[in-house]
Amino acid sequence: MDDLRSATATAAQLQDLLIHHEDVLEFLQHLARLSASSLSTRGTVYCGITLQRSRGHSYTVASSESVALEMDEMQYAFDDGPCLHALRIHEAIYVPDTAADEHWPDYMKHVVSQGVRSMYAVPLALEGHARAALNLYSRSANTFDEDFQRVARAYASEASQALRLAVRMSQRASTVEDLQAVLQSRTDIDLAIGIIMGQNRCSQSEAFETLKRASNGRNLKLKVLAGEIVAKLNGAPSQTHFQPS
Repeated sequence: MDDLRSATATAAQLQDLLIHHEDVLEFLQHLARLSASSLSTRGTVYCGITLQRSRGHSYTVASSESVALEMDEMQYAFDDGPCLHALRIHEAIYVPDTAADEHWPDYMKHVVSQGVRSMYAVPLALEGHARAALNLYSRSANTFDEDFQRVARAYASEASQALRLAVRMSQRASTVEDLQAVLQSRTDIDLAIGIIMGQNRCSQSEAFETLKRASNGRNLKLKVLAGEIVAKLNGAPSQTHFQPS
């Protein structure tokens, strides 16, 4: 029991993962490895993590070993299995002996052929429409008894908190990047209009219309053309008047 309880102590390392791995995919990969090593208290446990950030979003998989990767991706091929079922109904699923399981016969035939004999899938609590599951595999039957399951659920609870933060940070980073791109485009357009005003000695509205005509004539997006005008001015010692194509 002590060795099982000690597995939950490693949850503190999850905070370190967050600090050192800002990218959510990289975080998931390291989380899978940490989970496998932390929960391998009664023989080797392989770990996969399934993440679905929103409805209709394709699954993201991370794994501690190729064995877990194979098991997870085969489920995606069948579009069903204990781990996907746990993710969908948000309940833990235990398969004590894959050779005797009757719920997913086609998938289990493949699992048995790969030498995996027991599985335990634990859903992770996320926010909004995001869903995730911790997928544990063993080459021995009946590996994940009640004591192990209790510890695995406690570990999953800690992992859920860290993953929620990782997903939130990733979404925020994407939002910031999008905002920066919009601001950069707006800045380039404003600068291009100023350049055209100075070169053609025209009003702001006239400069904007000139920019739009050139954008249409050259079949370029406004922000792309504006970026070219700004870059050309910055990279050349002198300029001629801007003439639309």
